[in-house]
Amino acid sequence: MRRTLLVGLSVFATLTLNFALAGAVSANGHPVHAMKVHDVKAAHHRGGGTLLASHGGAIERAPVVFIVFWGAQWSTGFSTGGHTSADAQAYVQGFFNGVGGSTWANSTTQYCQNVPSGTTSCAQVSGAVYVTNPSGQLRGTWVDTSSLPSKLGTSSIAGEALKAVAHFGYDANADYMVFTPSGHSTSGFGTQFCAWHSSTSSSSGPVSFSNMPYQPDAGGACGMNFVNPTTGYFDGFSIVGGHEYAETVTDPFPSSGWVDGSGAENGDKCAWISSGCSRFGATRPAAA
Repeated sequence: MRRTLLVGLSVFATLTLNFALAGAVSANGHPVHAMKVHDVKAAHHRGGGTLLASHGGAIERAPVVFIVFWGAQWSTGFSTGGHTSADAQAYVQGFFNGVGGSTWANSTTQYCQNVPSGTTSCAQVSGAVYVTNPSGQLRGTWVDTSSLPSKLGTSSIAGEALKAVAHFGYDANADYMVFTPSGHSTSGFGTQFCAWHSSTSSSSGPVSFSNMPYQPDAGGACGMNFVNPTTGYFDGFSIVGGHEYAETVTDPFPSSGWVDGSGAENGDKCAWISSGCSRFGATRPAAA
């Protein structure tokens, strides 16, 4: 797909159904891009008719995902709503095992780097380097049984992301996704946001990471049963996880990549819209 990066339905309807609140907090001095909770009274996409544009920064050319399930609870096991933590882990891993090479993720391949700030069409720039969509993007999963702090903050998640780098190895194209167990999340989860992504620094280079609270704790505010009305207990994990994946690929160091004039990233362009947008965000992507 090598066309102008149009807005709304024509650009990113095939990705996710979430709404972001950009720049609300910072992680170790790095900007955070946070997803706002679902509000049925304001179910509209963000950014209106404004185009996404490169801000001159990098994209993740060959995306990779590393998942950390942080906390002993993931090892000892817990249950919510009649579903076990093992069920949640299997769902998350199943989703990300299907992302790479899928038609679902192909919409990210229209984005690029090595272009001037303000670029809205990669096809217009000679030497543009595009996002690719290889298979097998989930490169590792780790249950870190170390204790969670009594109060999780942005620095806690950033620190765990750096532990993940030490565990898995450094990859500049990676999203190190930190999943916390039920009852343990950063302040504001479920009332202000569903998840967020940011970056931090390491001795090897900049690190992109995502904060992924236990989505069912927020119920419908973060996507439970949004796509599958009777069987969608874990819908939020794929809606929110897919959102963070896609936005990290195209804007790994917020907001230096692809962002519109209102601060919205690509996933924000189809925010909690249940008609006229693909609902594929909460299903497992089919292989291309």
